[in-house]
Amino acid sequence: MFYHLLYPLHETWPVFNVFRYITFRTIYAALTALFLVFFLGPWFIERVRRLQLGQVVREDGPATHHAKAGTPSLGGLLIVGAVVASTLLWANLGDLYVWIVLLILCGNAGVGLVDDLRKVRYRNAEGLPARWKLVLQALVFLVAVVILVREGAYDTRLSVPFFKGFRPDLGAWYGVLAFFVVVGAANAVNLTDGLDGLATGPVVVTSAVYTLFAYLAGHASLAAYLQIPSVPGAGELAVFCGALVGAGLGFLWYNAHPAEIFMGDVGSLAMGGALGAVAVLSKQEILLAIVGGVFVAEACSVMLQVGFFKMTGGRRIFRMAPLHHHFELKGWPESKVIVRFWIVSVLLGLLAISTLKLR
Repeated sequence: MFYHLLYPLHETWPVFNVFRYITFRTIYAALTALFLVFFLGPWFIERVRRLQLGQVVREDGPATHHAKAGTPSLGGLLIVGAVVASTLLWANLGDLYVWIVLLILCGNAGVGLVDDLRKVRYRNAEGLPARWKLVLQALVFLVAVVILVREGAYDTRLSVPFFKGFRPDLGAWYGVLAFFVVVGAANAVNLTDGLDGLATGPVVVTSAVYTLFAYLAGHASLAAYLQIPSVPGAGELAVFCGALVGAGLGFLWYNAHPAEIFMGDVGSLAMGGALGAVAVLSKQEILLAIVGGVFVAEACSVMLQVGFFKMTGGRRIFRMAPLHHHFELKGWPESKVIVRFWIVSVLLGLLAISTLKLR
């Protein structure tokens, strides 16, 4: 909105020329989202508490988690609201990719909201059945793909980190990969969101890394110099990612251990799906497996645990899945698990950035 309202004034007042720059708008999108969450947080937490929309804890989870039952949840609504508002204020709203990521963000938030409300209503941690959750996520993804195809913005070539000039065209199979990236990321972040601030930290790191990659992808000369795919219009995704960073940091103020509020599925599914969409649109799909390695490890731990349990008739690889519960049951304090996962996330983020030169 500011870009459209204020940038045209630069011919009369040169100071407004700053609204032309994506870097400027990204910084202020981050600050806007951060302050929205930070200042609205206490009010939102109190409203959720009054409505008795508290966390429902798994019966088979670690015993230490039972004390968290009733902690205000649905904090993802605050995150999503701040990201949407900040993006609409600071992004170029003529950019198709901005609307696609907002569609994925809000669509997955809707699925997560239904899931969270079912948990509260039926006092059951299972929530929405997994198959219906997947179907609804697939519908959101399909709508986004249809829009991209109609607008001629659907690129089926794949970018491979560490290899320059190697961009295989997957054709129809690219849709399968993109679905796996977007929906897989949404559910992986959801699985990671099991301790106070555990998912929020890696989401902030991943968003920051994709802020850089989206900006570079949208800058033709820099993309050519670094030999990464150039995607006209992808630079505006940096503004969206900046808003994710800001909202995540603002939420972490209240979500840090001991958490005053949880994001719920409405937040984890939304942010995970949005990060997957940014990865696909900026043509850095595989990179998400590197920078989001914490999410990948958490998701794989669940799949391995379930598969091994069924194959061996009840034996387990981990003491409990997802992976963070395994370390809890090994005796690591919750705060130590969280901070160590954050450290790993930062290291993976640096590794992802290094792929710009290691080619």
